[in-house]
Amino acid sequence: MIKIGIIDDEILARKVLEEYCSKINNFELVISTGNPLEFVNFIQQNKVDLIFLDIEMPELNGMEVLRSLINPPKVILTTAYSEYALESYNYGVVDYLLKPIKIERFLKAINKVATSKITEPKPPSDTKELQIKHDGLPVNIPLSSILYIQSFGNYLKVFTDARMYLITETLVNITTVLSDNFQRTHKSYIANLDRVTKASRTHLLIANKEVPVSATYKVLVSEKLESLSKI
Repeated sequence: MIKIGIIDDEILARKVLEEYCSKINNFELVISTGNPLEFVNFIQQNKVDLIFLDIEMPELNGMEVLRSLINPPKVILTTAYSEYALESYNYGVVDYLLKPIKIERFLKAINKVATSKITEPKPPSDTKELQIKHDGLPVNIPLSSILYIQSFGNYLKVFTDARMYLITETLVNITTVLSDNFQRTHKSYIANLDRVTKASRTHLLIANKEVPVSATYKVLVSEKLESLSKI
């Protein structure tokens, strides 16, 4: 049973979501409120697996609610504000629903929840290795150990858990041998999205290092992060 919360200061919007949720067999609505502070207090004492959360609300907006939670549940935002996409990745956002919410679009979002495996951790995305030459000797680097890659003139800096490797290669060429969890974030950077611990509109945090996200790649990074969170 998936425990559901609805937080929206618009009564009509709440009623629509309550009706939709009542049609889903494995959904149990445990709180529906227009007061975000009430929800914050509730979740401190009660388990909630998924919340439908409006962004524009009095006292606390939706993103402020998410920032206040230590271990936020999965989230479906009832908003059209796509500029929150990268930041919302940090808080388990599954989808965005544009008001007025149609039942077809609601069901599509619910299907995403079903594939996001709420109670199961995401398995490692690969066990492959990157083969390079370092100081003239062949070295195999597990892809899962790579944090990010930075262009450095005619070279690349490959940052791993253990150390940094300087190799003669280009970002374009190395992309062809990397797995799907790697994404170009900037003209000079490729990041291992599986290693991201926090995301903002301009940076990804990986092992306490900030990897820049440029405007060119912002949408691609956001979509890839969202996709990987559902594996």
